[in-house]
Amino acid sequence: MVTKFSPRSLNLRAFAQQEATLTGADPLQEYERLSEEQRRLEADSVAKPTVDWTARGELRAGPGGAEQIWLHLNADATIAMACQRCLQPVAVPLATDRWFRFVADETTAEAEDQDAEEDVLVLAPSFDLLELVEDELLMDLPLVPAHELCPVDLPHEAADEGAPQSGDGKPNPFAVLAGLKSGKPN
Repeated sequence: MVTKFSPRSLNLRAFAQQEATLTGADPLQEYERLSEEQRRLEADSVAKPTVDWTARGELRAGPGGAEQIWLHLNADATIAMACQRCLQPVAVPLATDRWFRFVADETTAEAEDQDAEEDVLVLAPSFDLLELVEDELLMDLPLVPAHELCPVDLPHEAADEGAPQSGDGKPNPFAVLAGLKSGKPN
């Protein structure tokens, strides 16, 4: 018997027992916290962004032969964020490829998560897979989104008059530091 699974209310045990796979290509707007990063910009640099994901469940023998529930998750999306150098929209690719193992309670999860390569989560009777997708993509957000090469010219500050100059006309940073150390401006 093949069971139809819902990603918003997933029975992980049955999903793993059937070694089932779910896939989706959801509009970014269905992920409230992730789309919030896009809304701040009000830019159309990413046309109809989607969150593409695949989840596969399986049972594996654990210590003592007990079956353990595992979930493999792949997800990716591209969102527009503000470049921190030029403040123009920059397309930021996000991706995750992770394994999760499920245990009976929070105490076990905390104890085993520190030494495990996979993430250890608590088994819930009804699991929201799409919330996990969103959490994982949020963790992939860059701290400082930026273009590799900004599409606009960036303003440059004029060199201070009287400050020692390096060969390119900018103040020599070592001379500036020496002046600060001695208490005399250079």
